Amino acid sequence: MKQHNNVPTPHEARKLQEVVNTIPVLSDEFFKDMLPGWSAVNVKRKEELTTTGETEQYLYFTTEGIQRCYCVHGDREATIVFTYPYSFAGVVDSFLLQKPSLLNFEALTAGRLLRISYTHLISLAELHPAFEKWLRIMLSNVLSGLLVRQKELSMFSASEKLEALFARSPHIFNLIPDKYIASYIGVDPATLSKMMNSIKL
Repeated sequence: MKQHNNVPTPHEARKLQEVVNTIPVLSDEFFKDMLPGWSAVNVKRKEELTTTGETEQYLYFTTEGIQRCYCVHGDREATIVFTYPYSFAGVVDSFLLQKPSLLNFEALTAGRLLRISYTHLISLAELHPAFEKWLRIMLSNVLSGLLVRQKELSMFSASEKLEALFARSPHIFNLIPDKYIASYIGVDPATLSKMMNSIKL
C-alpha cells in the first residue's frame, strides 16, 4: 500500500489538540512533544489500512473522509464502527496491546488521516506521566461506547439500530453506500431499503 506522509496542517494540528483537550489533564509541554510525532496520510476510497492478522502500528485521527472497522465470518461481513472527522480511528486494541488485529480498517471514501506510531506514543507516556491518566479516561469512554453498541446489538430491533445510528451520525447516510449501513445494523441491503422507506429518519 503506497501512502504519502506529510506534516499536518495548522488546522489539523489545532483540531487534534482540541479533541485531546476534551480530557483536560495534559500540559502545554506535552503538546510540544506530541505534535511532531504525528504525520498525515492521504487515503483512497476502499483502501485497506489494516487487515485481519496484522498488528496495528498506528493510532489514527481522521481529518477528512469516512472509515470503518469490520470483520468477516464465512461469507458474512459486519461493520463494527464508523469513524469520521474529528475522531480517533484504527484498530485500537491491536495498537495498544500490539497483538494481531481481529478486524480490518478500511477507508470508505477518499480522505486524510493523521497517525502516530506505537513507539512514539509509548515514549510520550514515559516522558509525561499525566498521559497515562488521559489514556485511562479515554479508554473508559471507549468502553462506555462499546457497551452502548453491545446493548444495541443484543436488544434493539434492526429499525431501532438504524434510528440509533441516524441519531448519532446522520451525515454518513449521504456519504457512503447503503450496503455498509446494512452491514452495521445486521441486515441485507434490500431489507435496509425497505426499512428506509417505512420509518422516519
